[in-house]
Parts: sequence; C-alpha cells; structure tokens
Amino acid sequence: TTGNCDSLLKDCSGAALIMSARTFTDFTTQATFEIKKRDLFKLDEGPATQVVLTGDEGLQYYRTIQIMRRMELKADQLYKQKMIRGFCHLYDGQEACAVGLEASINLSDHLITAYRAHGYTYTRGGTVKEIMAELTGRRGGIAKGKGGSMHMYCKNLYGGNGIIGAQVPLGAGVALACKYLGNNELCVCLYGDGAANQVCTYNMAAPWKLPVIFVCENNRYGMGTSVERAAASTDYYKEITVHRWMEWMFCVREATRCAADHCRSGKGPILMELQTYSYHGHSMSDPGFSYCTREEIQEVHSKRDHMLRHNMASVEELKGIDVEVRKEIKDAAQFATTDPEPPLEELCNHIFYNEPPFEVCGTNPWTKLKSISQSS
Repeated sequence: TTGNCDSLLKDCSGAALIMSARTFTDFTTQATFEIKKRDLFKLDEGPATQVVLTGDEGLQYYRTIQIMRRMELKADQLYKQKMIRGFCHLYDGQEACAVGLEASINLSDHLITAYRAHGYTYTRGGTVKEIMAELTGRRGGIAKGKGGSMHMYCKNLYGGNGIIGAQVPLGAGVALACKYLGNNELCVCLYGDGAANQVCTYNMAAPWKLPVIFVCENNRYGMGTSVERAAASTDYYKEITVHRWMEWMFCVREATRCAADHCRSGKGPILMELQTYSYHGHSMSDPGFSYCTREEIQEVHSKRDHMLRHNMASVEELKGIDVEVRKEIKDAAQFATTDPEPPLEELCNHIFYNEPPFEVCGTNPWTKLKSISQSS
C-alpha cells in the first residue's frame, strides 16, 4: 500500500488552475483493476480479485492523499523551524492505508491508532487547520492545543496513543461496547510492526467474537530496527484469523470491505497486515538515513498513473486539485503559527466529559490558575 501522492503528476508548484477543454463524455466513468490474490490464513475466501474504481472516487482519493502528504511535509518544515516541539511522527508514504481503510467503513464506526495519527484525524473529520494548530500547540487545535502530535481526537477517533501497543486493548474495549450495544458498528485498531509482537488482546477478542479489525501497518521498521532483525517470524498476519493484502489504496479498500463484512456478520475479530513504507524515520528526531538504503527509498517512490492511463481524469484536473490543496495547507500553516496559545486558565478544563468536579490534593479541575512572575 505504498502511497505516493505525486504518483500521477510531477511537482506542479506554481501551476495555475487550468480548466480542461475536454467534455465529461471524453472520460471513462469507471475502470476495473485486477488484484493479485493475497495470502490468507484460516480463511476460505478473501477479497475480490477485480476492483471497480469510478472517476469520482479516484479524484476524491487523490485529493485526500494529496492533503495528507502536503500536511505532513509542512509539519516536517515547521518542526525544523522549531514551531512544532516535542514528539512528531509523520505518516507520509503510508497515506493509501488510511484512505483505503476509510473507504470501506462508516464514520459511525470507530478507529484508534498509535502516534502516527495526523492522517486519520483528517479522515475522521478533523480539518487541516485544526490539525496544524494542534501540532503547534495553539488554542484552535483539535485538542485545544493540549494534545500535540500524538494525542488528537474527534468523533469516533480515540487517539493518537503514545505507548506502543497500548491502543490495542483499548480498541478491543470499544469493540466490546459495540457488541454490547448491538449497533452493528465495529472498531478498527491500528498498530505498527514494532508493536506486533507484544499485543495479546487477540486472546480475549477471538473467543468473545468482538467486531474489531486489527490492522498491522507494517512499514518495515520499528524505531529504526528492521522487521527481519526484530522478529523470528515477520508473517504478522498469521497471529489470528487473518487477511494479508499489499497493493495500492483501492486494494486496501476491498480488503477492508471484506474484513468489515466478516466482523459485522458476527464471526469475530480479523487481522490485516498492510505492507507499506514511511518516507521519514521513526520520528522527526530520527532522520532514518542510517538504516534505510537509497535503493530501498527509490523503489517505493516509483510512480503510478492509474487514473491517467485509464482516461479517468486529465492532467489539468489533477493539477487543479494540487493547487487547491497547496493553498489549503498554506492557509492552515499560517493559522497554526499565529493563533494564540491556550491560556493557563484552560489547563484543567476538558478533563471530564460530564462528571461533577472532585478534589485531588486540595484542587479540582475547575481551580482557577494564574501565572505569577516573581521578581529577583
């Protein structure tokens, strides 16, 4: 699922919005793609091997991938300018995972992930402006400037979790609530290959038949260590009833659709392994140059031009999307660097949802705090 948002075009910085002279009838409304059959474990059937992609879907996916890529590249820039502090784990290179997953579940379903959370915050309904402002710790951030890179939340998104693998039992708990309420909803629980060998929640999720899709986003390196050096078996998909598919975004879409049907039919949890690649190191403090070879990086940067080759869009149309995306990212970055920081009085707000305050060590969440400067 190596996703390259520049796959359909060369860089078009400064390009003007050019309207295509071609009429709608000149374009193919949909195209069918063949998908290689993927490895299955303890499953009789996998996803479809033929995928239909419409032109509208393709443009929507392309725009989303572009926004996620440009947003992360801007975050990289702001971090190096010291406008973003602390931990910052970027998702560029893995966008096809998020877009493919979201294309086959509902916004009423639930999602929880690790600390590479910016892209999923966007697909779950957060705006670029809110995400960028959160990265810089501003009042207009999606968590009011209190969460930062690793702790972003919105409706049915439960973080951003900084402890490796900690989100897996939490995701199983969300799935347990879905089953208890009988609402036909499910939870997608994501983690990286570095956490694949320490999650034991499957032992509870399987016998209880919880509606949860465990997704291992295998980007080949866990905190700078290759999967071959970290695990005796790198077939992470064999740890439970599993699907494993690896290709582009619409392949992930079909795989997720199959997995979601499995969960909603009451068959219990399922695990997907998405083989992907991160264009950055583990975090911004890790450049990733010491263990990723130049040849490896070049391989995953290979171009794909599915929509152009199948006559589903014009170059001008895609360039127009690029221009709009660049402006949206630019405006969001401007907001994220000028919006005020949250005042000290806000420090204890938003701890509880609807519970009355209680005192801890003589204070409570509604204690008014003030910044006091002391003279020497």
